[in-house]
Parts: sequence; C-alpha cells; structure tokens
Amino acid sequence: MEDFFKILNTDGNSRTAIMSINNIEIQTPCFMPVATQASVKSLDSFELKEIGYKLILSNIYHMAVRPGINYLNKFGGIHKFMNWDGLILTDSGGFQGYSLAHRVKIKDDGIVFQSHLDGKEIYFKPKEVVKYQEDIGSNIMMPLDICLPKGSSEKKLIDALETTYEWAKQSISARSSNSSKLFGIIQGGNNLELRELSANKMTGLNFDGFAYGGLSVGEDKELMINTQLSANKLLPENKPRYLMGIGSPEDLVRSIYNGFDMFDCVLPTRIARNGSLFTKNGRLNVFNAKYKDIDKPIDTNCNCYSCKNYSLAYVHHLFKSKELLGYRIASIHNLAFLYNLMNEIQQHITNSDFSGFVDEFLAKYKVSDPKIQQEQKFKWIKSQGRNTN
Repeated sequence: MEDFFKILNTDGNSRTAIMSINNIEIQTPCFMPVATQASVKSLDSFELKEIGYKLILSNIYHMAVRPGINYLNKFGGIHKFMNWDGLILTDSGGFQGYSLAHRVKIKDDGIVFQSHLDGKEIYFKPKEVVKYQEDIGSNIMMPLDICLPKGSSEKKLIDALETTYEWAKQSISARSSNSSKLFGIIQGGNNLELRELSANKMTGLNFDGFAYGGLSVGEDKELMINTQLSANKLLPENKPRYLMGIGSPEDLVRSIYNGFDMFDCVLPTRIARNGSLFTKNGRLNVFNAKYKDIDKPIDTNCNCYSCKNYSLAYVHHLFKSKELLGYRIASIHNLAFLYNLMNEIQQHITNSDFSGFVDEFLAKYKVSDPKIQQEQKFKWIKSQGRNTN
C-alpha cells in the first residue's frame, strides 16, 4: 500500500500524497475531469495532457450501453480506444441508479437498468461490474453501490448501506488481480451515525481506497460540508479518500481542508459550455455585454492555452454566435483553473499555511447563491436520461 499511496505532507486534516499506478504518479489533492462516454466533452486527450491531467473518470454503465464492453475490447480497451495514455477511474453505475431512477429497478442482487437509448434491459450485478471494469482496462474501479436522493428515510438509508456492503464483499471476491485498484464507497446520506456504520463495515474489507458517495445530490451545502468532517475519524489515514461528484472551486477548497484527496465532477465543463468561466474572484458570465469590447484574457492570472491566445471579447463573440469553438476555449480554461488550483493547494499544504489560503480564497471568491446552485444541480441530475456530461 505504501507504494500505491504515499503521504508526503500534512497540514491539519489536509494532506499531499503521491498515488502511483502503472508507473504513473498522481499528486494529490487532485481533480479528475469527467469523460463519461470516453470523452471529456469538446476536448481531446492531447488537450487534457497539455493542461497536465494524468487521471480522468469514465463510467462503466455508459460504456456498457454504448459502445459496449465487447466492442471496447476489440479495440484493446478504453485507453487505446480514446487514445489516452494516462489513468482512468471508472464509476460503477451506482449513481445512474439514482439519476436514472425512473428507468431502474434495484434488487437484492443488482440493478436492472432500462437503457436510456433503446429501452433494453441491462442487469448490473456486483461481480459482473468488476469484471466489466477489468475487461476495459480501468485503473481504479468502483464497486456497484446504491445512491439515494436527499431526504431519504433512515430505513431506506440503512437498507442501501447494508446492500452496498454485501455488494462490496462480492466485488472484492470478483477481483482477478491487484493491477487495477478497487475503492469502497461509504454511504449513509447526511446521517452521521449511518456514515459511521457504513464506514466501520467497509473499512473492514480489503479496499485500496475509500469514497464518500451520496453527497452533493441536492442537499444544503453546509449539511454536505458537515457530513464530510466525519471522514477523518472514520477512514484509514494511509489510503486515499475520494469525494464523489464535487467540482466547484469553493467546494474543492473546503473539502480538501476537511481531509479529502480526490474529486470528480462534470460541473467545470458543463458550465463552460454555458458560458460560465472560473476566475479567482468567482464565476464570470461571458454572455454579459460588458465583455464585448474587453481585449484581455478570461483571467489575467491564468496561463492556460485559452487565456494566452484569446480575448474575452472573442470568447463573448463565439458564445453569442453559438460557435462550437467557444465550448472548447471555455472548457480548457475551467479545467486548467482547477488543475492550477490543485497545484496551488498542494504547495500551501506543503508550506503548512493552507488554512490561511482557505480563508483568503473564500473571502475573494464570490460564490453563486448556494440554493440556486443546488437547485440547478438537482435539475441537471434528474435530466440525465437525456444527457450525461
């Protein structure tokens, strides 16, 4: 385990580490761009590598639906298929059991999906899901789990975490080698006692790392942050901690402060395609007419490809004209912003002054109305039968 995940520095609950898989080293804390369908929307593999990313996320449910596991294998797996020589973490489809709830039946032995493409039934069982991920060459695999919506009853939360635990044991038994890492998923909603119950069960299994699932699904932001705090006492110190579905700068900063190492979210690229761009002062809406004549980059403090080559006026023009190039320029910038933010955070943790950075960053970063953000995300989640990235 020391060779896989080595902690370098700590500052309070925060830490920096090196995660090594297949001779590729990932510095944490890290953010993973989401390539749900083997593509980070509007970007290619070379652009992701140019930013600096070496670890991205895909989804085994969507890969099974289209193009299909056997089809991917004909091309030598997902890495070769999408021409990506970095690492890939694959989610198990558990989240789609929630976001596609109207097309799902959850049973004791798995999840039955009705394909959002053609209506055909797809039966996901824990052991098969691990095999699918191994077959396509996933580097970090997630076991099948049950993710519930906000406001779920205590009984439903208990049933879900018990089933998730039983599936986790099956997932471990299905693993054919240690070449692909396997993380366990802690559930329990925002109930801290149930989080502890889930963690006590899951940490007794031989997982390589642990994730907190079932957060950021429409609940109050402060409730989400409060639930995170339990991770430090519940999860092993010597294994990576992955907070699933988090991607706004302010949430990343606070979550790293609370001890998490890994994150993923479609938010950076999704809002980029809607003209919303990250800056140190908060989000910038490039549709705003005030940017029409601004001959300056999106962010004067950013050295990404987009900021080095294009003006706000030009990006404004692209979005007003509905030109596809705007999606690419905006997506590159938002992902570069988060990559640079992770590097900056790593440096502050190393220097043992991360707490001061958190205060300074959050004071400067103008956050959108949290209630509106959560409502927007909840609406997006419920629309996932139509779109995925």
